[in-house]
Amino acid sequence: MRKTRAGVSLRLTIIARDPRSRPCESGARKSGVHLSSAAIETPSRRDFLYIATGAVAAVGVGSVVWPLVDQMNPDASTLALASIEVDLSAVAEGQILTVKWRGGPVFVRHRTKKEIDDAVNTPLSELKDPQTDAERVKKPEWLIVSGVCTHLGCVPLGHDGPYDGWKCPCHGSIYDTSGRIRQGPAPLNLFVPEYSFLSDTKVKIG
Repeated sequence: MRKTRAGVSLRLTIIARDPRSRPCESGARKSGVHLSSAAIETPSRRDFLYIATGAVAAVGVGSVVWPLVDQMNPDASTLALASIEVDLSAVAEGQILTVKWRGGPVFVRHRTKKEIDDAVNTPLSELKDPQTDAERVKKPEWLIVSGVCTHLGCVPLGHDGPYDGWKCPCHGSIYDTSGRIRQGPAPLNLFVPEYSFLSDTKVKIG
């Protein structure tokens, strides 16, 4: 028992330190806080079941999603048409051969000297989608372009229109002998697909 200056008695409780106690326990005892062993939990069987159930669910979702993703890949028949070889020996000068590639038409045109000259001598200032003829061909006598109008996807008719190129029968878009848009609503030239000459008489498209 000890008296303070105000005359009020104050009881001091002395807590003996156990030398075997851990630092955290001794610190807690100094502050008067009791740590229960229940605060530190080890994984239980229930926790294991939760983790296992989540893993199985993830595998289940993957098994459902994968077939949906896989079916969007092109089938074998489409992949087989990723490129085609075209025999040019049967295409006479002035003729247009239409072949099917990747589900759409492609025009292979064996151009005459006049058709080549008309395409080469066209001023770029007259073109809606300016491109020189040299940018669109690998050999002057052969023009290879997509047979799909760049307006709404119609198929233009060859050797038609004022430029003797192509004319779309649906909305009147007119292309020249280089497949460039000259009149009508189409905004762009006919697309030039990737191609390469395997020989003087054979070309690979795609």
